[in-house]
Amino acid sequence: MISHSTLLSKVSALLRCGTPELHQFARALCQRNLSSLPVESQSALDSRSGFLWTLPKTVSIYEVGPRDGLQNEEQQVPVEVKVGLIQKLLESGLKTIEATSFVSPKWVPQLADAAEVLARIPRPEGVRFPVLTPNMKGYSNAVKAGAREVAVFGAASEAFSQKNTNCSIKESLERFRPILQAAESDGVAVRGYVSCAVGCPYQGAVSPAAAAAVAGELYDMGCYEVSMADTTGVGTPATVVAMIEEAKKVVPTERLAAHMHDTYGQALANILAAMQCGVAVIDSSVAGLGGCPYARGATGNVATEDVVYMLEGLGIRHGVSMGALLEASDYISQALGRESASRAARALL
Repeated sequence: MISHSTLLSKVSALLRCGTPELHQFARALCQRNLSSLPVESQSALDSRSGFLWTLPKTVSIYEVGPRDGLQNEEQQVPVEVKVGLIQKLLESGLKTIEATSFVSPKWVPQLADAAEVLARIPRPEGVRFPVLTPNMKGYSNAVKAGAREVAVFGAASEAFSQKNTNCSIKESLERFRPILQAAESDGVAVRGYVSCAVGCPYQGAVSPAAAAAVAGELYDMGCYEVSMADTTGVGTPATVVAMIEEAKKVVPTERLAAHMHDTYGQALANILAAMQCGVAVIDSSVAGLGGCPYARGATGNVATEDVVYMLEGLGIRHGVSMGALLEASDYISQALGRESASRAARALL
């Protein structure tokens, strides 16, 4: 088997020749030999510049299907189905599953059964079940129901914040401070989300500095991790890299996560770009559940199956059984009466 250094030398030489045929051959050569390389040194080459990039050797998947995936479903999903989905996701080896949201039933009737879902799901050791809590009332209800981890979210867009919470970004973040203080006292972990980290349906592009500022505030308030969310899926690898690199200035890289939507078919490319920046926590949703209500033709969250398939191909450890994950995907797709949005699931099932 060709050595790592020899492989890179030969591929770089081929790429410098510049013909499409040699580019194709170089990529094939790299792919054939990549599986034999130590995970720590796995790499790939940009076909034009020969730029070498490295990837995390292990990635953690943060499953959001039961919460972010189901919250916009028009048909009421029975508690039994929600619990069954979480059980099947557990069987796949996922270690973090966002179970539900303690939000007002008036605004999200689909999740009015949050306390019942949390009470009925199994709680194996080593698995986390965070829940979304938009305000102090939601936090209190979540803790009463047995939640040991919660999530809060702030927008990087002033227009989005005003439209959805009727207050400024600064005011919305201040509303979370009592939650963080109570959580510290209660021993409850808190995760932060930055929505509209790349673009906003009302104002358009969002600057990396604006997204990073919100991320820094959430981290400084006590969030153990901050997930940077391309809420409308308008991001590209270039805009995602710019946003992540700016966020890294105020939040340690190991405390950042990527939450990508696939509205324009960019989610996997954007996740790969985020991993190139050192991000090793990826949010995803089984069967691609969860539509984005802000853009026409949106396809919602990136599918967990598609992420796992990509990670497998890259040789990155993730701890998820694709077979069991496909069973979970098929289960919820049948329950909802439609085909899975995951391309990998459609190809493999």
